[in-house]
Amino acid sequence: MNSQIPTPRQFLEGASLGTRVVVRYRISDGLTDALGDLVAISDTDCTVRTRRADVVIPLTLVVAAKPVPPAPARRAPRTAP
Repeated sequence: MNSQIPTPRQFLEGASLGTRVVVRYRISDGLTDALGDLVAISDTDCTVRTRRADVVIPLTLVVAAKPVPPAPARRAPRTAP
């Protein structure tokens, strides 16, 4: 059995746009994650739409990437008793 695990870059290049993903990538003082929908992929970078903003990540900085389940539904605000 010779099943090969795709590299993070191969996963991102093969993922459909709109797939919910988490991407771990290098920053100046360590690593950080972007969690959201994959909205663009090119030869040099990918774009993940997080709750706050679109994050453009150079593929050379990506160390891990995988699909994640849909976000849970937001709970209704609490009301005073």
